[in-house]
Amino acid sequence: MKHRTHDLQKDGRLHIRNERPEDYRQVEEMTRRAFYNLYVPGCTEHYLVHVMRSHPDFLPQLDLVAELDGRVVGNIMYTKAVLTGPDGEERQILTFGPISVLPEYQRMGIGKLLMEESFKRAAQLGYEVIVITGSPSNYVTCGFQSCKKHHICLEDGTFPAALLVKELRPGVLDGRKYVYRYSPVMQIDEQAAQRFDSGFEPMEKKHQASQEEFYILSNATL
Repeated sequence: MKHRTHDLQKDGRLHIRNERPEDYRQVEEMTRRAFYNLYVPGCTEHYLVHVMRSHPDFLPQLDLVAELDGRVVGNIMYTKAVLTGPDGEERQILTFGPISVLPEYQRMGIGKLLMEESFKRAAQLGYEVIVITGSPSNYVTCGFQSCKKHHICLEDGTFPAALLVKELRPGVLDGRKYVYRYSPVMQIDEQAAQRFDSGFEPMEKKHQASQEEFYILSNATL
């Protein structure tokens, strides 16, 4: 029987803290397990975690882990991103990802707990907007809305169905059209990612239904 996060927190078994250097490999292994074969055969998210930490857009203050009984079971990471307005002015915002939870601890609310804590900390740092790419079903309950509602598009002018927006300060987006640009760290070197992956325990790459769902969603626009 799975426990709920508020019960685990009440019992003192689960708490949120900043990632520490001694957590790095454990977080990379966890991220790999969480994403392997989910969107494509294999995954590169653990490599992204690895290179993100040394990038200037990375925000260590918002690099959080969920620790359960002394074991890291979840993680969320943030980088800076940019909204460019119609007059060329730039607005610094945030994006997060990867967000991962060990498969055996998923659907317990740990990911939501990590998000909620990170939202509070991001607001305290003065950030007002978060834009992410993800499945709406995973994020609308946490206050994310369609990018089109906020007139936020990509550089090609499209409004992806998976591009989601959250105002940390309600009403801060003023209805003008903005172009979203994520950090260059998100542009993964596939060959470097494969070399990095070879240093982990072998896992079988497979095709599965979730990959087709991802393909459809990632190519859908509004």
